[in-house]
Amino acid sequence: MYISFDYYKIFYYAAKYGSITRAAEALMNNQSNITRTIKNLESELNCTLFVRSRKGVTLTPEGERLYAHISAAVEQIQAGEEEISLERSLNKGLVTIGTSEIALRCFLLPVLNEYRQKYPGVRLRLFNHSTPQALSALNDGLADIAVVTTPTGEMNSLASSEIMDIKETAVCGTAFSELAKRELSLSEISKMPLISLGRQTKTYELYSEWFERHGCVFSPDIEAATADQILPMVKNNLGIGFVPEEFLAEYSTNQGILRLSLAEEVPHRKVCFVKRKKHSLSIAAREMERMILGRSVSSINFMSII
Repeated sequence: MYISFDYYKIFYYAAKYGSITRAAEALMNNQSNITRTIKNLESELNCTLFVRSRKGVTLTPEGERLYAHISAAVEQIQAGEEEISLERSLNKGLVTIGTSEIALRCFLLPVLNEYRQKYPGVRLRLFNHSTPQALSALNDGLADIAVVTTPTGEMNSLASSEIMDIKETAVCGTAFSELAKRELSLSEISKMPLISLGRQTKTYELYSEWFERHGCVFSPDIEAATADQILPMVKNNLGIGFVPEEFLAEYSTNQGILRLSLAEEVPHRKVCFVKRKKHSLSIAAREMERMILGRSVSSINFMSII
């Protein structure tokens, strides 16, 4: 049996208002069409849905049962229409972002602030991951977009755009202050106590490969769980670390953090915006993408992560 949804919509309004006249007004239709449609519906269902009187219409037991289902369906559809309308005006919505800690601190935080100022009704959900975890969450559909740091590795279903360059520097605490007075070789650094992110991170992989290219072994004495942990440990003289310049903004030389000069150039990294190739973003997520790429200090040509 196929019955047009329009029939059920007319039935819903007639039952809701208990009046053919008011249903016609709500639907901007005429009473004869409303009456005819209800009779056709009763004929299709082979039952009487309304009892008619001069005061209006009331539901029969069969009509009550049908109304319980139809009202839930119509109200759900209306809620969906209203939600889409709100999202189109960006008064409502949700954007889920997978981000690495370095990308969050070096780039994303001011974008999130600007977005929240402009669209306070849109909720933001952030997953603070390592780059591999953030890209895995994106690929699995757990995040709408990702903002991460290179190296990203291989993931053919994703597309990436470089946003900004990150310059990292070697730092030490005051117990190593003599080292800050001269240029150091990577070979010398490799013999010092080192602090790094864990082996499962792309940061560890980046520095391990860099040390190896220069004939050194990268063997950190301490592996930090998050990038935020490195500077406090450096300040407390637990070892030498490598951090983005942006992390040093809150520190000065009299706060126990010293920059080290190296003969070898520290590898450059980039912050990247990443999204799935074959997936349409919501209106709220597309606006976040626009704002992120609008702040990009590099070209915005998308490339596959291969």
